[in-house]
Amino acid sequence: MLFDPDDLPLTGIRVLDLSRVLAGPWCAQVLGDFGADVVKVEHPERGDDTRDWGVRTTPGNTSYFDSVNRNKRSIGVDLADPEGLALVKAMARDSDVLVQNFKTGGADRLGLGYDALSAENPGLIYCSVAGYASDGSEATRPGYDLVVQGESGVMALNGEQGGPPLKFGVAAVDLFTGQYAAQAVIAALYQRERTGKGRRIDLALFDSGVSLTSYYGLESLAQGFDSQRYGNAHPSIVPYGVFEAGDGPLVITVGNNGQYRRFCEQVLNRPDLCADPRFATNLDRSKNRAAFVPVLDAELAKWTRRDLIARLRECGIPCGEVTGLREALLGDRAKEAGLIVSGEAGGTVIAPTYRLDGARLPVRRMPPDLGGSTAEILEERLGLGPAECEALKAKGVVR
Repeated sequence: MLFDPDDLPLTGIRVLDLSRVLAGPWCAQVLGDFGADVVKVEHPERGDDTRDWGVRTTPGNTSYFDSVNRNKRSIGVDLADPEGLALVKAMARDSDVLVQNFKTGGADRLGLGYDALSAENPGLIYCSVAGYASDGSEATRPGYDLVVQGESGVMALNGEQGGPPLKFGVAAVDLFTGQYAAQAVIAALYQRERTGKGRRIDLALFDSGVSLTSYYGLESLAQGFDSQRYGNAHPSIVPYGVFEAGDGPLVITVGNNGQYRRFCEQVLNRPDLCADPRFATNLDRSKNRAAFVPVLDAELAKWTRRDLIARLRECGIPCGEVTGLREALLGDRAKEAGLIVSGEAGGTVIAPTYRLDGARLPVRRMPPDLGGSTAEILEERLGLGPAECEALKAKGVVR
């Protein structure tokens, strides 16, 4: 099944994306995936900071930029120029959603704050993303994912026992904040259908970081001290984690005692490991982890990954290879799912994760060139003609 672009859930919703880098653009990208018309406002010369991050993919884009800017159009406008600022304010007046991540107070100083814009557009859903609570003592601190991973306890969850704290491999706090923001925007749009009124939404990276600690966070509160770090192992279930076969790593997740018996008897050919009272139940194995894991490691090293995975799957025990990143993205599983999309003019993106009625939401637009839709947007949204657009371009107001 292929989607009719006019039949997506947010078709007709206008989003003005004034955000940069990751969390805010991720929010706007989600809205674009669901069909919203997302106009990304960028500085006319340098564009979004992430156009200079990662690996060059097309002449003006990078892998980092492309990861959070599919299904958008770009307009290059100088907000420091009064004419440019007036253009953006005019677009805000007929937008349904505005996403911004200016430093606290920055949008208000430009006349782009919630109070000013909602006075003219009462139905506006206004989403602000910042590092810390807007009404707190740290409201003016800039927010950076890595800093917040450290401050929120997220880094304390990662890494091996006795080793240093580790960050996530990706900017997880930024990404979760963007996802939370998109959820809040969609909820506000749903409510607006009943009330006709917009809402102000505030997301803080620190809040999202704390939420990410999830059951680990609550565990540490309940027991009165930080939980132990287990690296790739599970804190409560044994064996459950990344293990080494004779020719490479694989994931094995033995979720209950029934699976454990099959694991010992039918996979490892070691029924004695079931009979051993130290390892008979998951609680026993967790208690005696230090004695159990070396025995298990020695047994797994006797097998190839292929043979182990075949035996594990035959016994109904969840498992899988640990692949390289490129291998995963180019593999049959990703290809069959349609997760990698390449543009006719170059560039590649990961497709939206969402499926509706059995079909994946489409990549309607590849990540835009800087200012690539400026004239189109000015004409469509503000009614400016070619001569007026050229005059603005000549003065450096737009790209």
